[in-house]
Formats: sequence, C-alpha cells, structure tokens
Amino acid sequence: MARVSLVKLEQVDDVIIKDIFDWVTEMEGAVPNHFFVELNFPEFMKAKLGATKVLWSMGELTMPEIQHIGIIVSKHNGCPYCTGAFCTILNYGLQTDEEYVKAFAEKELEVIENQRLKTILEFAVKANLSPKEITDADVEGLRKLGFTDKGIVQIIHVVSDFAAYNRLNLALNTDYDYRDTWREMSFKWSNKSGEPEGDNTRGVLPN
Repeated sequence: MARVSLVKLEQVDDVIIKDIFDWVTEMEGAVPNHFFVELNFPEFMKAKLGATKVLWSMGELTMPEIQHIGIIVSKHNGCPYCTGAFCTILNYGLQTDEEYVKAFAEKELEVIENQRLKTILEFAVKANLSPKEITDADVEGLRKLGFTDKGIVQIIHVVSDFAAYNRLNLALNTDYDYRDTWREMSFKWSNKSGEPEGDNTRGVLPN
C-alpha cells in the first residue's frame, strides 16, 4: 500500500494536468497510481512530467529506444512498478509485439539484435549503475551511431529521469496497477508472494 495518499481528482480543471492524463491514458490505457502519488505535489508534478515529455519528444532517441532504456534501468534499479509502466508503453502504446517485450523484460540485452539499440542500452546501464566509469570510448561509440552532443546529454537525462521515478515509487511503495505478466517476466513475481494482483485488464491490445 502506498505510503502517501493517492490523490484521485473527481474533476481535472488544470489544463496541464488534463493534457498529461490524456497522454498517459493513450499510452497506457488508464492513468496509473504513480500519477496520483505525484499529485500530492501538483506544482512539481507539472514541471517534472513536462520535462519528461520534452526528454521524450525533442531529442535524438526514438520513443521505442526510450522505453527500452526505461525498462532496463528500472529493472536494474529493482523497480517492478516502473518496469511494468515502460513495458506497457512499449507494448500497448507503441504497438510492439508482446512476446518480444516479455523476452526483453526477462533477458534484456540477450534478445537485442539491433546494434544501435544495444549500444544505447549498454551505455544507459553503465550510466545508471556506475557513471564514473563512463569512458571517452563509450561516448565515441554513441557518436559513431550519429548522436550529437544533444543526443548524448539526452540519454544521460533520460536515465536520470527514470532512476528518479524508480526511487519515488520504491520509497513510497506505489500500488502496482499494471499487468502482472511484466513483473513475472522481469522479477519472477508470483501471486503467491502475498502482494495484491495488478490490473490485468490494463494495456491489453485487441486481438
């Protein structure tokens, strides 16, 4: 159970928050509990999620690449909630094959065949877990893929942004409301764990 209130508004009058809710509903199928946690500090929520939207839309990474980073960073940081969120966006919001998303959630880089994506993810993992160990060669590897200084800075900020969401949801124990399949694949979660089931109707693509 979340350690702070889930602020669920009966009516959203703030235009910025309404736009954020509309966008996340399109990407995930519904507004997630994480956003209701964020609403305890609405002024910062608007600024933070506004910055996230800029990161996702105005840099050199594609949206699928960003969601892959979100999944692998969140998994390495031990955050089932965010891993479920980014699996949902990659699968439901971006129409990526579910079996592929499951395989990536479980096996990570083992299933990546695209060299550009693999290089990005290797850099992201290193920047997340041991940023001081990033080398000139690591950055040059991104340049060889066509990234400019802007794109390199974007990748670092994307990693940091995801890590911040990981900390928030882990520290506040945000109630998991994504499909259980994502945490089953990424964290070997079981309904025998004693934790409540997620929302297994969310983000299900029609057959």
